[in-house]
Amino acid sequence: MPPLASMLNGAALAPSLHLHPRRLRPPTSAATLQVIGRRTRFGTGKGRAATVRCEGIGIGDFIGGDLLKFDLGQWLSDVEEHKALAIYSPHEGGYEGRYLNRLRYQGYYFLDLSARGLGDPETTLTKIHPVCPAHLGKQPIARWYFPPEVDYRLEALPPNAKGLVVWIIEAKVLSKAELQFLALLPTLRPKVRVIAECGNWRKFMWKPLKEIAGGA
Repeated sequence: MPPLASMLNGAALAPSLHLHPRRLRPPTSAATLQVIGRRTRFGTGKGRAATVRCEGIGIGDFIGGDLLKFDLGQWLSDVEEHKALAIYSPHEGGYEGRYLNRLRYQGYYFLDLSARGLGDPETTLTKIHPVCPAHLGKQPIARWYFPPEVDYRLEALPPNAKGLVVWIIEAKVLSKAELQFLALLPTLRPKVRVIAECGNWRKFMWKPLKEIAGGA
């Protein structure tokens, strides 16, 4: 009889399977994990154990520290104290937005710039500076003049604004001299705060920009 006919007539095509429930036991060679405070202990099941110290573990690592930022208060105080900070965010991105929003809630307005193509920061931010548009090889080379980026926006701030935050992405490509000027900018313009993205780290962290730039 063909196989299809056997299926239609209800004939058994394969011997019945008997499944017996079996209690699962953990393998003896699997690594066991014991967490005691800030010390993590791995046991191999053969009497040997290795100890790994996990530095910097806090309560935020156990209850969703990526959503509950316990250091926002310190962030605000450091922005007001140092006025220019170098920040390091995780590679996956998104964390810096929570710190940006907290500054926005305080009444700050933002000027977002990219360090690539910024030119001389002092000229671009505080002086009338020329910009040459692309001429594509056929049009005559033109030169347009723009007002200072920082001064122009300071004059346009509403009366209730707390200040202007110059947020610079990809600041890791800037030289030491350019970073030193950015660290000095809040002194020249008291209502300005500077946040420079100078690199990446495992967690969001920041330092005074003058320490990164090598200033006094």
